[in-house]
Amino acid sequence: MCHNCAATAESGLAAGTLPTAGTVPSRRSVAKLLALGAGLTALAACTPDGGTQPPSSSSPPGTSASVSPVSATPSAGPGTSTAPATEPGTAAAPAPATTSAPTPTSPAAGLAKQHSLTDPASPWLVVNKHRPLSPADYVPADLVQPNIALAVSGEAAQLNSTTAAAAEQMFAAAARDGVTVTLASGYRSYGTQVATYNSYVASRGQAEADTASARPGFSEHQTGWSFDIGDGGGACSFQPCFADQPAAVWAKANGHRFGFVVRYPWMLHEITGYYYESWHLRFIGVEAATDMANRGIATLEEYFGLEAAPGYL
Repeated sequence: MCHNCAATAESGLAAGTLPTAGTVPSRRSVAKLLALGAGLTALAACTPDGGTQPPSSSSPPGTSASVSPVSATPSAGPGTSTAPATEPGTAAAPAPATTSAPTPTSPAAGLAKQHSLTDPASPWLVVNKHRPLSPADYVPADLVQPNIALAVSGEAAQLNSTTAAAAEQMFAAAARDGVTVTLASGYRSYGTQVATYNSYVASRGQAEADTASARPGFSEHQTGWSFDIGDGGGACSFQPCFADQPAAVWAKANGHRFGFVVRYPWMLHEITGYYYESWHLRFIGVEAATDMANRGIATLEEYFGLEAAPGYL
């Protein structure tokens, strides 16, 4: 056993003097050299892996890079994320999670019917700052304009057919309760999200833009499964005070009956990546939405057993 290998080696070095050229080493010099060798051997025995130290990293830790405006055409091709490029020399981001089903221990795993968490055509698709759409420029194949009160036109008035049917039922139920709900923003194409995100970056800077607008290829609006609502009176649209408007209050209390959840709840931005949006509803199906409500689980990340996504990787 080695108790003080460093001291042993140091004493060997102090005692050993190499013979000069052309001289014959004495027995005492040979003994000193042997002692030196023994000391170095003992020192190596006390160092993990025979004295080989772990290599130190020559690269500095990766840092968040500034992002230039995003191109309207995904340059990486289908099936890949087209998040804005990082500056040369920064570490590459790890690949996004590819979980295709809830983890066995997640609350959703107990439901009778399971869906993919990565397929854009799945009602359980989870899109967040760690989980981009694949392909990045995905377009739903079944976009339709629902028969509901609209505050927008064009592509923003569209949803996928499943979400549209559920929205028609929910808006009608709200109307029976005396609450007028309007569709304030529905489907948003990849190209539209490019323009939306770039405008935020230009006016607020990237850091603040990332708290309010998804990067292209990372937006739920592109899936057709989500939309923003407005109140019939038009008050507080896309503002914090909207949470107190009749449409928001009703949707929060009743949305699960029609398969909807408030996707970005109050004070859970460290999980979802976005501050409270009382107007942003997401369809996941009646069974899952009701189960979340009954269990008091507010985010899809927690419900499906996924990691929090407060920022981009």
